[in-house]
Amino acid sequence: MLYVVILAMIAGFVALTLFRALGKRTGHEQTMLRPVEDRAPITALPRPIENAPEPREIANRNVDAKAEAGLRQIVSAEPGFDVGQFVDGAQSAYRMILEAYWKGDEESLDWLVEPDVKQAFADAIAARSEVGHVLDNRLVSIERAVISDAGLDGKQARITLRFDADIAAVTRDAEGNVVAGSMSDAVETHDVWTFARTLRSSDPNWKLADTDEA
Repeated sequence: MLYVVILAMIAGFVALTLFRALGKRTGHEQTMLRPVEDRAPITALPRPIENAPEPREIANRNVDAKAEAGLRQIVSAEPGFDVGQFVDGAQSAYRMILEAYWKGDEESLDWLVEPDVKQAFADAIAARSEVGHVLDNRLVSIERAVISDAGLDGKQARITLRFDADIAAVTRDAEGNVVAGSMSDAVETHDVWTFARTLRSSDPNWKLADTDEA
């Protein structure tokens, strides 16, 4: 089974280097999803194919015990689902969504996130543009990505992951002056993102459906 849905987009980001409050900070408070003092918030993920193999064992180091039952439901409904590849794809999506938001790339956000999440991003992008602020952020590393919850309601699957990451964050004004943050001092973030998809649908994409703090 193949779990590559957005190869072209991933290649684009890698070539260049790749709804709320994004992440609990420790040490230095810095805006991620809203401009300066005001914060706002898959693909490359599993895609079903015909003649999928038998369901795989889902327990691994990237899965909390409480998520296993929900993942088994998903695997049962779509035997081609692979947990390891999903986690890898989720990390790529995490990077792409953050970079698209930071750059104000709403076109990419259209197919990476659900409409209500897209609206939150769009509102935050518009707000920072209005005051002339630009985010000069960089995802330094993803230290850990773990599936913390999963479930299936009819054909609607939802998988929640906790991302522990380090982000170098700087907000600049229209003249390029730093108004917040530091590129030399990475900030720890602890984010909980939920991805959703209708299983066995014609749309193979998992999209960001909700965000929260860990």
